[in-house]
Amino acid sequence: METLLQQLTHGNALFLIITLGIGGSFQTGYHITGLSSPSPFIQRFINSTWYHRYNVPPTPQTVTMIWSLIVSLFAVGGLFGAVSVKLVSSRLGRKRAMICNSFLSVVGASIVLTSKWARSYEMIIVGRILYGYSAGLGSSLHLMYLGEISPRKLRGIVTLTSATFGSLGKLFGQFCGLSEILGREELWNIVLCVPACFSLLQIIVLPFLPDAPRYLFIEKGDDRACKKALQSLWGKGDYKQEMDEMLTEQLAIEAAPPKTPLQLLRDRTVRWQLITMLTIYSCNQLSGTSVISTFSFNIFLETGIPKDKIRYVTLSLGMCEIITSISCGLLIEHTGRRPLLWGGYAVMSASWVLVTITLNLKDSFDWLSYVTVTLIILYIIFCGGPGAAAATINSELFIQSNRLAAFVLMGLQRWFVFATMGLIFPFLINALSSYCFLLFACVCLHGSLYTFLLLPETKGKTLLEISEEFKAITVCGKSFAEEERTETRL
Repeated sequence: METLLQQLTHGNALFLIITLGIGGSFQTGYHITGLSSPSPFIQRFINSTWYHRYNVPPTPQTVTMIWSLIVSLFAVGGLFGAVSVKLVSSRLGRKRAMICNSFLSVVGASIVLTSKWARSYEMIIVGRILYGYSAGLGSSLHLMYLGEISPRKLRGIVTLTSATFGSLGKLFGQFCGLSEILGREELWNIVLCVPACFSLLQIIVLPFLPDAPRYLFIEKGDDRACKKALQSLWGKGDYKQEMDEMLTEQLAIEAAPPKTPLQLLRDRTVRWQLITMLTIYSCNQLSGTSVISTFSFNIFLETGIPKDKIRYVTLSLGMCEIITSISCGLLIEHTGRRPLLWGGYAVMSASWVLVTITLNLKDSFDWLSYVTVTLIILYIIFCGGPGAAAATINSELFIQSNRLAAFVLMGLQRWFVFATMGLIFPFLINALSSYCFLLFACVCLHGSLYTFLLLPETKGKTLLEISEEFKAITVCGKSFAEEERTETRL
């Protein structure tokens, strides 16, 4: 029995996974946390720039609004990037689309780098929009690429690497934000530009690696290029089983041509898949994970942690997330997807309830600040389960003809929620203080109940088998597929 490492190193699979990771979800993870450490320096830059222009200091509300735009417009860019994934990946293919996307990241970094000398916070906003577009397009392409290079027995582990690289990006962003590294006032613009170095590396390396075999076979109709790509990735072999599975899926696509996002929304046969991904992505986005990543400085300041210790606490969170992501990668093909989802959400919900209690009692006991940090670390450990399983399930729920449209819809939803949270959370935490975390607890509880009661297990099944299981889900004795057939007959 070959080990996982042996299977990945027969060909170029491991090298491609790493190359895709540093230009894909790694970038998103870095930009989420990389803004946390320099946030007080950027807000001072906004203040001084405003005063330099108008000779009067800005109001606190003005600084907060500009800062919220810098945070949230990253997600607006991500939203447009996610929407364009179908057009870009169909026209250019997976590999060339990833290369072009990395060029956008480099352009965004150039604008942000020069914003300090140009005394322009507007340039930071423009750079963040480009970063967001690149992250939204890149994270969808990354996950799609991984799903289309992996054989069925390794699909969970391979697609899970997108979550691992996202966690690595977050940790690297926190590490670069340390005052001993780049987290000083004179270097805040450089902190925001570090990911461009990894984008340049991907631009150099990716042209020498193969395109996605499933894309080559099903969308391009090139079985020889598909076989060559499989052999390049996974070593010599005939890969008859993998290509037969692709052929079966191709025949299903010919019977049901690729859909647009709007057509997919109207198709009741995939309604449960859409509801499932909508629920999981909404719960992940509204569970508080992205809030901790982006606003960790503000949150730990609220708990009573000294300012000079906050960066080290956030670094420990990033390390916990990496360990959790790797652990989930080793467990996901044994436990399946469902236990990681419903179990993780349940513990996350309980953690937020306890965090709310400790925050309200922090003035009574000094040591409660550290109990709060421990609870947040516990939350980060268990949020790795839903985060990892969501990345895998997203590649498993839709056949090739529906996948691009599904990625557009899920990306649209994901980045819209992220943009909304980035814009309103600074005001939400001011208005509700610690009680805002109870909202996150309710969202996590909803995710736990939904995945426990309704989600089928997808481990070890073909995409067509998974599709049939979702069609069989019934509520009140009737499924969406049966309703579609009834309406067609009428």
